[in-house]
Amino acid sequence: MGLIITLIVGGVIGWIAGMILGKDLPGGIIGNIVAGVVGAWIGGNLFGEWGPELGDIFIFPALLGAIIFIAIVSIILRVIRK
Repeated sequence: MGLIITLIVGGVIGWIAGMILGKDLPGGIIGNIVAGVVGAWIGGNLFGEWGPELGDIFIFPALLGAIIFIAIVSIILRVIRK
């Protein structure tokens, strides 16, 4: 059950980060889940574990990490498409 909650929280965080940046990752819901989970990992390593926790994901560092991840992926996709 913990894995399902982690995936749901990761998807919501990825979706919020995409809305903040105004960008979408390819893959729809799966892309949002990947962005949220990878963002949680990046945010945890860069910013530590602080703030509210839901589904083993600290919300604020995960959101910041997802924003960083989506920005990097967007830049890479833009370069590849040119």
